[in-house]
Order: sequence, then structure tokens, then C-alpha cells
Amino acid sequence: MTTPTVVLVHGAFADASSWSGVIAELQARDIPVIAPPNELRSLATDAAYLASVISQIDGPVVLVGHSYGGALIGIAGTADNVVGLVYVTAYVLDKGESLGELQGRFAATPLVANLKQWTYPAADGTAADEVTVVEDAFPSIFAADVSPGITKVLAVTQRPLTAAAFGEPATAAAWRTKPSWSLVAGADQAINPEVQRFGAERAGAKVTEVEGASHGVIVSQPELVADLIRQAVRATS
Repeated sequence: MTTPTVVLVHGAFADASSWSGVIAELQARDIPVIAPPNELRSLATDAAYLASVISQIDGPVVLVGHSYGGALIGIAGTADNVVGLVYVTAYVLDKGESLGELQGRFAATPLVANLKQWTYPAADGTAADEVTVVEDAFPSIFAADVSPGITKVLAVTQRPLTAAAFGEPATAAAWRTKPSWSLVAGADQAINPEVQRFGAERAGAKVTEVEGASHGVIVSQPELVADLIRQAVRATS
């Protein structure tokens, strides 16, 4: 029996270090794991990069996406060696559906009113827009159950997400053919828990709901997140 390699995909306003606690838990149980960078520049290009990483892994892969990373694993997860998908407080998009379209069906969270806009040079040389969470609002919106000392660091190390990503449609929905698991954060102030529940139910995912958990549950409760991932690994080994 082959143990799948776990590939952890971070979302917006974070980086791969946000998985540190989860990585330690998985490594302690000899589960192979990597956490590649996510450029947060475009749904299509971010998913293409993730697919390139997957294609260079020998053997089966379990993809884990946090937040915006969930949209990416739904696209890149169509690769033949992907055997399972784990969504952690994440978007679960259908083919042809955008982040904005899915979010628009449900009540807005405080995140929407607390985004700060920046500009960056796009590949074609024009100025493009990107967003981060307003620093003072970051703790309550992103990581209310994380210690203040850690949230102060997380707030100033955010990776911005290109604004165009909100309107970009997904080109695939791997959950239609791959088994999936989902962790719903009951106190999420970034992605409405109803958005998470809807996506998980539509995908037929095995759901774990954590009452009181924030969007940053991968930082505040890494053992719980790692346990859900281990469930997927065991089921697909």
C-alpha cells in the first residue's frame, strides 16, 4: 500500500508557513507532505502551477486547500494521481463558477468591508489591483482564535490576492470525480460558513464542523486539521 503525498495549498492573505503546525503533525506520523508557494495572481495560472507540482510527484496525492486554495485544488485535482481533496474553510467551486458568484449567493462577511486595495505591475506591463485585509481588522476577521502575538505577525506578512481572481471562472471541478473532505469553521469571518457548508454538501464531502473556529483554524488548531487530512490519507491509501 502506498501512502499518498499530502500537498498543502495556502490561500489569500497567508503563505505556506501558515501550515507549519499541520506539517509538524503529519511529519510526526511519517506522512509525506509538501507546501508549495501560491502566487495568488490568477485562478488559471495558480492552478496551472499547482498542477505542475503534482505532475512531478511519484505516486498518489491528496490535495488540501485552505480558503482560496480550495478553488485551486478543484481545478488541479483533475490530475490522474490525485486521489482525494480536502477543503479547509475553503471555496468549493463548480466548473464555470467564480468566487464572486458563489459568495454573492450568501450574506457578506466583515472581510468585504475591510479589504485594502494596492496595485502591482501585471505581466502585460499595465497596473493591476490586488487586495489585503486591513491590518487592524486582520485579527478579528482572519484569526480570532489565534494568540495576539501571532496575529500581529500574520497581519504584516500577508500575501495579497489579485482582485481579478474574484471574477475568474473555474475551469474544472475535481470533486465531481474524486472523494472529498471538508472542514467548516463555524465562526469564520472571512468566508461565510454557509458558503463552506453549501460547497461541501454539493460535493458530497465528509464534513467536520468546528464551532467557534476562525478562518485561521490551520494555525489555531493544527492537530484537528491534520486529523482530518489523515482521514483522507487512510481512506485513499
